[in-house]
Order: sequence, then structure tokens, then C-alpha cells
Amino acid sequence: MFAGSGEPLALIGAMVVLIVIFSILNPRFATIENLQNVLNQASLPLIIGLGATLVILIGSIDLSVEGVMGASGVAFVLLSANSRGGHDTGLWAWILPLVLAAALGATSGLIYTMLRVPSFIVTLGMWFVGFGIATILYGTDAYPELTDDTVTLWVAKITLGLPNGFWVAAILTVLMALVIRFTRFGRVALAMGNNEEIARSNGMPIVRNKVFIFIVAGLFSGLAGILATMQMGGTSNHIGDGYLFITIPAVVIGGTSLGGGKGGVFRTAIGVLLLTILNNGLVLAGVSPSYQSAVSGAILVVAIVAAAWPQRGRLRIAK
Repeated sequence: MFAGSGEPLALIGAMVVLIVIFSILNPRFATIENLQNVLNQASLPLIIGLGATLVILIGSIDLSVEGVMGASGVAFVLLSANSRGGHDTGLWAWILPLVLAAALGATSGLIYTMLRVPSFIVTLGMWFVGFGIATILYGTDAYPELTDDTVTLWVAKITLGLPNGFWVAAILTVLMALVIRFTRFGRVALAMGNNEEIARSNGMPIVRNKVFIFIVAGLFSGLAGILATMQMGGTSNHIGDGYLFITIPAVVIGGTSLGGGKGGVFRTAIGVLLLTILNNGLVLAGVSPSYQSAVSGAILVVAIVAAAWPQRGRLRIAK
């Protein structure tokens, strides 16, 4: 699961160092309650990161995360019991937003593969499409709040010592690791990232797999939008704001190559936890928000440059 285990071990070592430093600066950091809070904060970036990892493994990138989250989150609230007087549609409140997210992902994948438009351009456009859908659904009425407390409290609820949201993220991470490692789909994804032309010449279904990968990425972003809405107890078209700039750096810091062909979801999990610990520790250390942004940004830039520098010769920005 960890090809080239040196990088993950170094990241785990960095996490341990951060935990020790922040525990010294503020003893509250090492409490069970705060560790549960860290895992809860990490759950949504990790879920999004699973889809982002797949896309980056094939040498592409998905920037549509926040728009897809907004569209699915608003759709979920309006299909659930909410303060605007909507009726709870039951399971359809989950199914339809996820179908919408998958459709946005499929559209990105089809435009990318059929029209050969670079993935970062396609998905950047799809970000705004998703945001537009969310804005239309949101309308001009009052902020829609979920009225069922069992729904709003479920994500952060502790089960067997861990938040439910983190259990969802952890189970999905294990499943995706098994898919990448042991299925033909996973092998084709890695082969495409390593050398797409060789993969095509060997008869691998390149177009079909690419489209499916973008659908899966859309589904993960859609699920994250629903869970974010549940955590907030309501939603807006901006429910996904900020998640893209946590997730993509976490994937790269975790060791998934921007050039494709190398990496995995366990690496992404480590990257997400590292960044979540950093952000949480800075808050508890009393660092002002402006300095938090500066420190986090500087660390991210250094980490991404360090991760990308060895592969600079094979990075394909336009892909």
C-alpha cells in the first residue's frame, strides 16, 4: 500500500513533532476531546481527497470540488426537512444530490476526454457551474436550516471513540486503497499516470476509465457537501469554500505525484491529518488568524515545491 515507505514515515514523524510542540504550547491539544475534534475536522478533506487522489494519479487535476459541494449540499437541505417548510424526501435526499454530483463529474470527464480540453480548465469551469446551480437552488429566501437534530448531530457524534464522520472517511479510504491495489480499474489508473500511450497501446480502456474517475471524484465531493451541510445544520451556496485549498496540498504533501502514476489514498490520509493537526495546533497556540494563514501558506508552498521538484521533468500542467 505504501510504495516507497520513506516518505510516509517522514510525514508521520513530522506529525509526532507537531503533536509534541503543540502539546507543550497548550496542554489542551493532547486531550481526548481535541483529538476527536481533529479527526472530525479531517473527515471531509479526507473524503474529498480520495477522489482528488484518483484524478491526480492519472496525471490530471480536479478543481470543481467547491462547486460540486455547494450544489449537492443545497440540494440535500431542500430535499430534507428544513426551515423553509420543505418535506423530507427520505432516501431521495441523499440519492438525488449524489446523482447531481456524479453528473457534474461525468460532464467534466466527457469534456476532458472527448474534446481534449485540459482538466484544470474543464474542472475550473465546472466549479462555477456547480456554484451556479447551488445559487439557483438556494434562491433569495431565508437561510435553509435542517430541522432534524438527529441529522445535524450525526457527523460529529462519537461512536466507539471516534466521530461518525471520520468513520465514514476511514472506511472509504480502506475501500479505495483495496480498489487501487487489487482491481483492474486501479491498475489501469496507475498505468495511465505512468505512461498513457503505453497503456493505450496495451488495449486499456483509457477514455472510459478517465470518465469514471471524474464521476467518482464528483461523488466524493458530493458526499462531502452533504456531510458539511449536516455539520453546519444548514447550508449556503458557499458550503464548500476553502476545501479545495486544503485537499489538493494534502494529496501532494502525502506523496501522490502531480505527474501521475505514484501515490495512494493512505498517503493522502497522512497529508490531511498533518495539515489538520497544524491548523488545529495554531488555533490552540493562540496564533492570530492572519498569522495562521501566513504560516500555513508558507509551509504548504515549501512542502509542495519539495514534493514536486523531483518530478518537475514529467509534470504535465496542461493535461
